[in-house]
Amino acid sequence: MSPASSHVFDANAQNFETDVMQRSLQTPVLLDFWAEWCGPCKTLGPMLEALAAEFGGAFLLAKVDVEAEQELGAAFQIRSIPTVVLVKNGQLVDGFQGALPDGQLREFLKHHGIEPVAVEAAVAEEALPPAVDPLAEVARLREEIEAAPENDALKLDLAIALLQTGNAAEAERLLDALPANLSTDDRAIRARARLGFAALLKDAPPVETLLATLAANEGDLRARHLLGVHDIVAGRSQEGLEHFLEMLRRDRTFDEGLPRKALIDAFRIIEDEDLVGQYRRKMSSLLLV
Repeated sequence: MSPASSHVFDANAQNFETDVMQRSLQTPVLLDFWAEWCGPCKTLGPMLEALAAEFGGAFLLAKVDVEAEQELGAAFQIRSIPTVVLVKNGQLVDGFQGALPDGQLREFLKHHGIEPVAVEAAVAEEALPPAVDPLAEVARLREEIEAAPENDALKLDLAIALLQTGNAAEAERLLDALPANLSTDDRAIRARARLGFAALLKDAPPVETLLATLAANEGDLRARHLLGVHDIVAGRSQEGLEHFLEMLRRDRTFDEGLPRKALIDAFRIIEDEDLVGQYRRKMSSLLLV
């Protein structure tokens, strides 16, 4: 059951955050939990792979072998296979168990707004520059700093890139060493504020575990808060704000007003003024109810 097209890949604990969560911000990702010994999996798997190829990139298919990736299977509380989970915008939105017929699979995709990509659109998408990989960006900046060690602006860029990979400790050291003219730069101030968020993740569960927790109990505000923090630190601003706003909707008094505090702290970090303004208005509307 090997990947059958460029839109199908094997997911594991190591690439889950980058290849599933981050890619789902642009393109929906179907997680197909399967095993070699599973008969229905051998029926469903090729059908999903064929649809992934037919839809031309409208969704990605991430194959998870539960025998090889027991950690992911446990995180998603997989009880039977095949199990399929849809991830959009960094969140679990729906799923099903068992081998559905082709018609029901198409209905499931259509229900979530996933339609085959037109040829023209697919060609245009291929012409777009690839999204920047945070790890690759860190490596590139390290090389540039090695060639120009006196360039402090590059070190600020590296600190920001390191935060997106979760390396808060090195990012903080770089920020501490910046000269005065850069330490008061808006980007440096926002990076320091983001460090405060990153500190909350020191002993936090990984994203996939938090997603599974939230899938089992949407009212778990602690898990939702940590997911929002993960998103903000990784630069997924809107996804993080949505988690905090949902906390406010469900219980504004949770943990001594944590939902409102998380939103206000996030507003200090996010550079997109339009997005901040939009969510300030949403927060105000909820608080005035």
